[in-house]
Amino acid sequence: MTTFSVRKFLAAVVVAACLPLVPHMASAAPAANLPDFTDLVDKVGPAVVNIRTTTRVSNGSSRGGLPPGMDDGDMSEFFRRFFGIPMPQSPQSPHGGDNGGGGGGGGGSGGSPDSPDNTDAEQNSGVGSGFILSADGYVMTNAHVIDDADTIYVTLTDKREFKAKLIGVDDRTDVAVVKINASNLPTITIGDSNKVRVGEWVVAIGSPFGLENTVTAGIVSAKGRDTGDYLPFIQTDVAVNPGNSGGPLINMQGEVIGINSQIYSRTGGFMGISFAIPIDEAMRVADQLKSSGKVVRGRIAVAIGEVTKDVADSLGLPKAQGALVSSVEPGGPADKAGVQPGDIILKFNGHSVDTATDLPRMVGDTKPGTKTSITIWRKGQTRDLSITIAEMQPDKVAKADQKKPQPPKQRATNALGIAVSDIPADQQKALKIQNGVQIDAVDGPAARVGLQKGDIILRVGDTDVTSAKQFDEVTSHLDSQKMVALLVRRGDNTQFVPIRPRSAQK
Repeated sequence: MTTFSVRKFLAAVVVAACLPLVPHMASAAPAANLPDFTDLVDKVGPAVVNIRTTTRVSNGSSRGGLPPGMDDGDMSEFFRRFFGIPMPQSPQSPHGGDNGGGGGGGGGSGGSPDSPDNTDAEQNSGVGSGFILSADGYVMTNAHVIDDADTIYVTLTDKREFKAKLIGVDDRTDVAVVKINASNLPTITIGDSNKVRVGEWVVAIGSPFGLENTVTAGIVSAKGRDTGDYLPFIQTDVAVNPGNSGGPLINMQGEVIGINSQIYSRTGGFMGISFAIPIDEAMRVADQLKSSGKVVRGRIAVAIGEVTKDVADSLGLPKAQGALVSSVEPGGPADKAGVQPGDIILKFNGHSVDTATDLPRMVGDTKPGTKTSITIWRKGQTRDLSITIAEMQPDKVAKADQKKPQPPKQRATNALGIAVSDIPADQQKALKIQNGVQIDAVDGPAARVGLQKGDIILRVGDTDVTSAKQFDEVTSHLDSQKMVALLVRRGDNTQFVPIRPRSAQK
């Protein structure tokens, strides 16, 4: 009986093997159409670099158990922006030993030779990614990758490591350019981010958690995604993680179309949504950084807010569009042009202002001194005004080969990226104010909206600020999903500054 059953089974197998494989072939057909990234990676991979940074720290300082180079502010920022950090399992020397993220060479992984008394040491502070723009050594990355770095190291795919010179950094766009002393380097081809289509395949190459030359793929999920930052982003589902920052987003033609910059995450790791800076915007910034070490932008000196549907309906505006002017700087370009608080700017230089975040980009891209026109909505009517663009002061200017100031930097650890102090009573009297705190340091969200040391914060939303302690308490309860308006005084000008808090530490 058993023999008979086995024979019947073998016969059935033979018959089945002779049948046409139509169902199997049909199910395999879609797989044959999947993209092959191998040639693309061979072409682009050599132009992608690993970037690691170090900072000088006192040997006696304590980090409280946090990874080297990270403080509480970085931990908060980690949930929205992915600062490059070494892998938790990486070996760490008490004096900043090599973390394995920088590749072969030495050059600053141990105690500093410039400190004979050994009071300072060079400690690894982070890892990230970048890509080579030109054969003579210009490299593009994210500004937050090299933020607060004392030394920057760039490692190529052939394991050569170079100490890089900072050329320029722009916090508003999160773009930075560094240069290494090398020649005949492989370069990446710059694409056109305006031609990006939702649904097309894209590839990211970078160093997540210090794992160099890691390749991930996905599709473009959306374009022009507004997250409250200065630029609109390309949204993808490509897997990116801490350390991918600054690496290229590449299309199927092997062209870079964006810089991987942010993720949306509630855990600090990849959750299926990542954001890239459009390469067209990044290159405009990079060209200025290479030529002058800074970015020159236009300004019209107004504070603006979003036009909601309720506001549009109440003002008789056909649809919710434009930028609502909340205040006008006395004597500024907008004031001279006749702009008033409550106006809604609908067009700038003939181009529609669809959302409030469109206007800063349009004005910023306009050369200072240019005379142009704006269209406003006031009391149920449109008006055209002539305005002359002024120059905005840059956030940060790179000074090559200059050492940073010796006093330790004050870190801004709250949700807004602002460190403040109380204002003495005599100074309040001189300024003719009854409340407020003074900004001592900015980073993250505050730096991106242009707040500066010395500015005075009078109000957070509808809450008057009475002390530094109360300010920190108020900011600890802010919702990271909602914009908040700060009433800020700079010199004789007071205006509302909208800012989006970063995610709270978990």
